[in-house]
Amino acid sequence: MEILGTTLRICVDDLETSVVFYERLTGSPALRFERGGVSVAAVGCFLLMSGPASEIDVLRKVTATIAVKDVDEAITVLTGVGAHIVAGPVPTPAGRNVIALHPDGSVFEYVDRKAVPTPG
Repeated sequence: MEILGTTLRICVDDLETSVVFYERLTGSPALRFERGGVSVAAVGCFLLMSGPASEIDVLRKVTATIAVKDVDEAITVLTGVGAHIVAGPVPTPAGRNVIALHPDGSVFEYVDRKAVPTPG
């Protein structure tokens, strides 16, 4: 499995204020989307998330987002070395993702950039 990069996940109370800071810090515009009641802004290597406590508490358990070439290959490698897939794969605005529980108890999100075909 080829790891292409890592995104740092940050849960924030005030997404708008945080986006301005991280856009200025990175010199990159935010890519925004909603997911399950959570507002998300990807800014450079940072993934800012804000929403209801019940959703954010779950998201805080994921250590980082790891970009891979292919989520299906990642699943094969992860399960082959003892990780447990707890969610996914599912389509996201950026590609597909899967959540994996590593044998040491760490939880990571793995994402690829493969577009999911839209019906019609």
